[in-house]
Amino acid sequence: MTAPTPVPAAAPGRAGSPAGRSLLVWLAACAAGGGLALLAAGRRWVTLGAAGGPGGAGQDGLTGGDLVAWLSPAALAALAAAVAVLAARGIGRRLIGGVVALLGAAVAAGAWDGTRDATVAAAARAHATAATVSGAAIPVESRAWVWPLLAAAGGLVLLGSGVVAARGARWPGMSGRYERDAGHARTEPGRAAARDADRALWDALDEGEDPTDDRGR
Repeated sequence: MTAPTPVPAAAPGRAGSPAGRSLLVWLAACAAGGGLALLAAGRRWVTLGAAGGPGGAGQDGLTGGDLVAWLSPAALAALAAAVAVLAARGIGRRLIGGVVALLGAAVAAGAWDGTRDATVAAAARAHATAATVSGAAIPVESRAWVWPLLAAAGGLVLLGSGVVAARGARWPGMSGRYERDAGHARTEPGRAAARDADRALWDALDEGEDPTDDRGR
């Protein structure tokens, strides 16, 4: 006679569960949005004409980061906040989700601001002062509209992802997993002792002994 072996229940919050898969999709969306914004911010949005003076060689373009100073920092901060969502639960997760949404909105707004004529003119003047001795104005030759559009798309993805997290998505968190692991660690000695006692009881019954008989002990 052997004791029945209990079948362990599936632990909640695993990667294969619907909540775990939803979290992975959300993280992928945040990574895609932030990465797209960073990629676009580092590309040339505006091509300038000849600098018109010494020191102007090679200084013929303005990137998204040159036009909008906060574009790359906002995207990086949004990615960091997205990682922090993993360690938060409840109201903390919602607050961090709100931060991701706000940073995504900042990225999208920065992408729009980088296309404004006033922003381009101000950046070109600052560039001319740094690139030339005379500080003569550098004319704008062309613009690459694809990069502002991609930056705006990345910001909108971050904005939507932040809203999803801020609305209290039921995702597993690292803190919950650590609590479960700690609980298992605390109860494991007691479970091991109980299993040993049960095994001794069944062994005694198999040998025809009465485990409740204390005589001779």
